Amino acid sequence: SKLARQYGVSRIPVREALMQLQEQGLVMNHPRRGMFVNSLTEEDVQRINSLRIVLEAEALKLCRARFTSEMDENLTRIVTAMDGWEKGSELDAASLDLEFHRTVWEYTGNPYLVRTLDSLVPVLLVHHALDGIAQDLVRWRLNHHRALLEVIRGNSALTPEEAILEHLRMAYADPEKFSSLGITGAR
Repeated sequence: SKLARQYGVSRIPVREALMQLQEQGLVMNHPRRGMFVNSLTEEDVQRINSLRIVLEAEALKLCRARFTSEMDENLTRIVTAMDGWEKGSELDAASLDLEFHRTVWEYTGNPYLVRTLDSLVPVLLVHHALDGIAQDLVRWRLNHHRALLEVIRGNSALTPEEAILEHLRMAYADPEKFSSLGITGAR
């Protein structure tokens, strides 16, 4: 009711928006208390990232296999915007970050991979952005996506798994903890 009054709309669109956010794991419904922003534990973040390593490495491989000059142009445009990003909110930066990753996922041609990643990554990026805002952490860093683009182009010595792991380490501690890469001897 408070949100509906604040934005001058009926409660129905607010309720529908909150239901969508709940489906995406961004809010939780506590009966008779209301909707609350969902928070992730450090272990939740590490478990999600362990899946990202596998799934996003596959996305890089599939994108590389289907890569065209139009794809290159579009991803280069996004990376250039990221390289030049200096000011704006953390949520704006997270949105630009997500745009890059979603574009790569779409280029895989695998809608199931896209849906799976889309169910995992947005909640993680929003959590990271909100956590950064709450703790007044260093600004969101976007300038490390060019390395992923170079893997897609086939111009990198890194494997897709190594590139994603390096990418995740820019923002998260021990992202491989719950993956086979984090198990001693599994490398």
